[in-house]
Amino acid sequence: MRNGKVSENVLKRSVLKQIKTVRDEVLCGAGVGIDCAVMSFEEDEETVISTNPVSASIDIVCTHGIHRALNNVAAAGAEPVGVLISGMFPENTEEKELQEMMSQAEEACSRFKVQIIGGHTEVTVNIERPVLTVTGIGKRKKANSSELRKVKPGQDVIVSKWIGLEGTSMIAKEYKSELLTRYPVRMIEEAEEFECFLSILPEAAAALKSGVCGMHDVSQGGIFGALWEMADEAGVGLEIDLKKLPVRQETIEVCEFFDLNPYELLSGGSLLMTAVDGIGMTAALRKEGVPAVIVGKTTSGNDRVLFNEEEKRFLELPKADQMYKLYQRT
Repeated sequence: MRNGKVSENVLKRSVLKQIKTVRDEVLCGAGVGIDCAVMSFEEDEETVISTNPVSASIDIVCTHGIHRALNNVAAAGAEPVGVLISGMFPENTEEKELQEMMSQAEEACSRFKVQIIGGHTEVTVNIERPVLTVTGIGKRKKANSSELRKVKPGQDVIVSKWIGLEGTSMIAKEYKSELLTRYPVRMIEEAEEFECFLSILPEAAAALKSGVCGMHDVSQGGIFGALWEMADEAGVGLEIDLKKLPVRQETIEVCEFFDLNPYELLSGGSLLMTAVDGIGMTAALRKEGVPAVIVGKTTSGNDRVLFNEEEKRFLELPKADQMYKLYQRT
């Protein structure tokens, strides 16, 4: 495609035509010449907005971008309603690829009844991989905002599904040929399929109904980054059992191959929560088909401690995600 904004014909047939999901709250959505989306909510509701950049290969960039935006909105106790997608694409991008990416985005949005309400699409010589900025917009009852600010000392810390899911899936897809020099095809294909676990919307909805005190989407910086950020925001300490943090064997193997730390690896698909009754919370999540485990406690003070059997160490400030280490290698 040519440099600059995509043409009106391309915009109509390969972008706008792919948008099929519609929400009643959206009064004005994506269209030619429309620069602003307009939405209307109830008086007792709040609007929740989150913007997330993502750069990845063409076949996965939209799916991962959509999930990151929706997950952040859901972790704030909101119901996702719409997304804005701003995409910058390399000069060698074909219109067919743009169409496939938009179809990919619509499929992810349709699954959760979320409308694509606008954005921007441009081709530029300045990048080698697609770069998206996805803004998620949701609504929540005003009562939910206060319910999610109740993280206090003495609560159970809970993690849903497994850490490192998003990073493992991306690495398995983008570095498959290298991984196959050591591991069987079946293992790498299973790691690629971790993409199906990337949404935390089901567990966030179930947690809201089950007395959750705080939620934090585990994403860039991995579980170590999420633990620090949640504790720092709430002003609490932590005691976390490293061996209880749930991680798939595929993640361990992939990280070992590239010398990455799985605890600092992109972990979209996992939700960090606190609750007074962690046993009851995990039971409620499992009833909804979501694996979840108690990994520790919140404490008074500022010490954020990691226990590994007899070894004790302190959690450090969040570091750059391990995916950047991998990209720098190449």
